[in-house]
Amino acid sequence: MNRLNVLWILAFVFVSSKSISTNRLHADHWPQFRGPSGNGAVGNQALPTEWSESKNVRWFAKLKGLGWSSPVVLNGRIYLTTSIAENDDPKLLMGSQHLRLVCLDSRDGSEIFSREVMAQDENSPKVHNKNSHASPTPVIEGDRIYLHFGHQGTAATDLEGNVLWTNRENPYPPTHGNGSSPIIVGNLLILTCDGGDEPSTLALEKKTGKQVWKTPRNVEVGRKFSFCTPSLFTIDGKDQLISAGSNIVQSLDPVDGSVIWSVTYDGYSVIPKPIMNQGLVFICTGFGPTTLLAIDPSGRGDVTETHVRWRYKNQSVPKTPSLIAYRDQVIMSSDQGVGVAVDCKSGEEIWKKRLGGNYSASPLLNGDLIYFQSEQGEAIVMQLGDEPQEIAKCSLPGRIFASFAIIDNDLLIRTEDGLYRIGNE
Repeated sequence: MNRLNVLWILAFVFVSSKSISTNRLHADHWPQFRGPSGNGAVGNQALPTEWSESKNVRWFAKLKGLGWSSPVVLNGRIYLTTSIAENDDPKLLMGSQHLRLVCLDSRDGSEIFSREVMAQDENSPKVHNKNSHASPTPVIEGDRIYLHFGHQGTAATDLEGNVLWTNRENPYPPTHGNGSSPIIVGNLLILTCDGGDEPSTLALEKKTGKQVWKTPRNVEVGRKFSFCTPSLFTIDGKDQLISAGSNIVQSLDPVDGSVIWSVTYDGYSVIPKPIMNQGLVFICTGFGPTTLLAIDPSGRGDVTETHVRWRYKNQSVPKTPSLIAYRDQVIMSSDQGVGVAVDCKSGEEIWKKRLGGNYSASPLLNGDLIYFQSEQGEAIVMQLGDEPQEIAKCSLPGRIFASFAIIDNDLLIRTEDGLYRIGNE
């Protein structure tokens, strides 16, 4: 074999090994709420479509305490938060709580560590019975994990759970507890602080936890509490941070928090994360006259009268689950278990189906398959098309409010008792 052939073989082996390594890292990398894209959509992965407590379960890991954060995944490890009451009663939703980061081995669900990040004292208010003290999903980047506990504060740890910084300088009196998950934009950690007298969007320097900017909502509203995770979109070459709260959605420049545009509406306790599809931004207006808004993001200033392309006002619009962008459609499930698809351009209803049950977890899109997860532990898998077809109905014991996560070609499903890894066995 001549020297040239040897060099070609070595080059092929190097490229192939790098490709395998890259694919592996991508396959077990689920860094934030609603996945790598932040919109609950993945490609055509070989995900399971059938499961039960005794079928296709690779493992189940019982977790102490209560938390409704979704798992995040990196390099064979699964990270999630939990809140453990002083007397170890997971149903105790008030008083002293230990707010912890838990790390599991993805191979068998065994616990690698459980570390306290911060504690809340006995004077902390009770949360809603659908909530927990550990509901925001962590975000993981590089060798750091960023954890948010709403009004209790924010922290960064390394991958072993060692606390690197904490910021508890933005307290506010919560209503129903916490819920909004953080996102990373460049060197910033973006949070919403929608409670108290001055609801706002907050940016912390991710290396130190120090405040960089804080943008108030600047709108009159009686009920100031909301729980919406912001979204970042690039529009005409410029980043826009879309942050929705009670009575207003704002597009902010993530560099300095300045307002690019805003739309006002009548709604509070806004939860669903904004999505973008076909050049439009879609938000739900929360409780009140529940409405889905389609907004052209090219405006400046208050664009309520000029850039809202349509409004879909219907009880089928979710108050809690986030939306799915699919082709030229927006798909959603109402809290009361009605699935709906509307046309992105017109807002016209395309189909509506009764799912059954009640819904808080956000749906997952895998190619043409959509996964809905009810609070009662029942999941419905549908094949999308001109007329969507239910292909499976699956169930697990216990309540479920956390949204799906993915590792390799498996699902991670968090119940009130623990975490399931579901695969094709």
